[in-house]
Amino acid sequence: MKSQTKSEEAVEEKQLEKAEEGLVEESEKEKKVVEKETKKEKSEEKTEKHEKKKKELEAVIHIYTSFNNTIVHVTDMSGRTLSKVTGGMVTKHSRLKANPTIAMFIAKRVSEELMPLGIKSLYVRIRAKTGNNTPGPGAHAIIKSLTRSGFKILNILDVTRSPRGGPKKKGGRRGRRV
Repeated sequence: MKSQTKSEEAVEEKQLEKAEEGLVEESEKEKKVVEKETKKEKSEEKTEKHEKKKKELEAVIHIYTSFNNTIVHVTDMSGRTLSKVTGGMVTKHSRLKANPTIAMFIAKRVSEELMPLGIKSLYVRIRAKTGNNTPGPGAHAIIKSLTRSGFKILNILDVTRSPRGGPKKKGGRRGRRV
């Protein structure tokens, strides 16, 4: 009986080994199929990433703010005009053209014009009236509104011109007498 059980055990072991080999072959086939699928998915993700990177464009936004008006001029990197919006185009009241609220509407209008062009990043150049140290009230409101609408601000630069002597100021030799 012992010899029969040993032979039976040997047969059973061989059958188990064959079954395991068959399972191993099947599982290897499954692994290869899964690997091919994951490679295809990864390659599709890479192509999507490359497409997204190509679509992101940069532009330069020139903001001129005085205490009477706000002008926003958007150009591409070579200097071609993409959009130009002023305070007078947004409101009919001349006293409100330099208002921060109107500046928000200007920024909204600019973002509506830039979104279809695929522009995501902006270089900002702020300019005030020559001789003034601070820009008008609309400059900060425009930048804030543009960041909220999804644009990435890469750089903010103040390009206000400074007078170097220039023409004689009014008021005469002794200045304005109060």
